[in-house]
Amino acid sequence: MPRVSAAFFTVGALCVGIGMLWGMHMGSSQDFTLAPAHAHLNLLGWVTMGLYGTFYALTKDTMSLRLAWTNFVFATVGILVMVPCLAMLLANGNDPKYEPGIIAGSVLTFIALLIFLVSVFRELVRKRA
Repeated sequence: MPRVSAAFFTVGALCVGIGMLWGMHMGSSQDFTLAPAHAHLNLLGWVTMGLYGTFYALTKDTMSLRLAWTNFVFATVGILVMVPCLAMLLANGNDPKYEPGIIAGSVLTFIALLIFLVSVFRELVRKRA
């Protein structure tokens, strides 16, 4: 497995572990105020990172390593910025001072998706043997 795939899976596993603990805490306290942030952590952190890692593992012989690592950096930083800002927004009565962080994190994760789409398109159109 390429190191970049392992990096995606490492971040994904950390995110789902935190997400599970967070979900257990919400369930035991019966306070689901932060459920949207919890969902974003699990979907972006676990599912999306896992899919990115799987794609790069499957295309290890033909992928652009530079694109893959760039995808990893944007996706990881996007999650690290957006999820905590979303949690703070929800925990503080929708205080708009957290919106710039949510926007910045969302833009970073969207850029990560665009980079991934370039990688997918490269795989789609590459010459086959």
